[in-house]
Amino acid sequence: MSTVESVLNPVTLQRFLVDTGVDVAGPLDVELISGGKSNLTFMVSDGVHRWVARRPPTGGLTPSAHDMGREWAVTSALARTDVPVAAPVAFDSDGSVLGAPCTIVEFVDGTVIRTGDDLSALSDDEVARNADGLISTLAALHGVDYEAVGLGEFGRPAGFAGRQVKLWARQWSHVRSRDLPDVDTLVEALGARVPEHARATIVHGDYRVDNTILAADDPGTVAAVVDWEMSTLGDPITDVALMCVYRTPVFDRVLGFDGAWTSDRYPSADDMAQRYAALTGNDLGDWPFYLGLANLKLGVIAEGISHRARAGAASEGAEHAGEATGEFIAAGLAALSSN
Repeated sequence: MSTVESVLNPVTLQRFLVDTGVDVAGPLDVELISGGKSNLTFMVSDGVHRWVARRPPTGGLTPSAHDMGREWAVTSALARTDVPVAAPVAFDSDGSVLGAPCTIVEFVDGTVIRTGDDLSALSDDEVARNADGLISTLAALHGVDYEAVGLGEFGRPAGFAGRQVKLWARQWSHVRSRDLPDVDTLVEALGARVPEHARATIVHGDYRVDNTILAADDPGTVAAVVDWEMSTLGDPITDVALMCVYRTPVFDRVLGFDGAWTSDRYPSADDMAQRYAALTGNDLGDWPFYLGLANLKLGVIAEGISHRARAGAASEGAEHAGEATGEFIAAGLAALSSN
């Protein structure tokens, strides 16, 4: 049995799909899709149909960062809206069949811009239109009436930002491998200036270009937003800030390659934030707080990737991701001191 088959067995998966009423034309071929450092993503084909399956990594988990149930719930709801998502197909909610919670969605034909080389295939005009398309899609997500689509119980938006500070402080305690006093300093500073009032929307929790699939014939059109396992109801400006902090060049160290989203061919992070504000008509509130929180989150995520690598459950090069943690934490403190 291959390594891929040991993680997602094609015979078991075929039986599961058939039992849930999916038309399967024959034996399944399962291929691990490269690029994911969080949930494992697989291409699945029976020679006629194509699907995408996702499940948590095999070890060193960061609690709450691999919640397949959230991904299934939000994409099932958004499939009835104008927000582009891959159509849901089947869900093994407790992993009793496939060995871990696993979602299966329809394959979306399009382009994924992940690396700097991927981005080099686009003209400057296409990059600009891509940025506009990403911002407008995020704005559309934040404009969805979550009660109307059945997601009223999807999260607790009241007090969201404050809970995020506490959440990522706890996550740090799970994945830390060394003492970094600045983490505690940042957590304390964030806790002291949590915004009292915020809008409540669906938030993606991990929004950037490589968590989307672009229309094959138009990089300015998002064909599907993917990787929803960190989604919830909360403050939309946390999404905007995270999208912007992902633009930081040090994020390449987390990825292990030169990422598309860190390229200076895209508009600056500040410009993107202002475009979002202009498009939605909503201001950015205490923007330094949101930047500080986003940097805390990415610092902890970077450390978590290295944590999984030490447990033997992450892709090649992932053990170096934690080298970026200190820079993210320092950037978070700098953002807070700017105002």
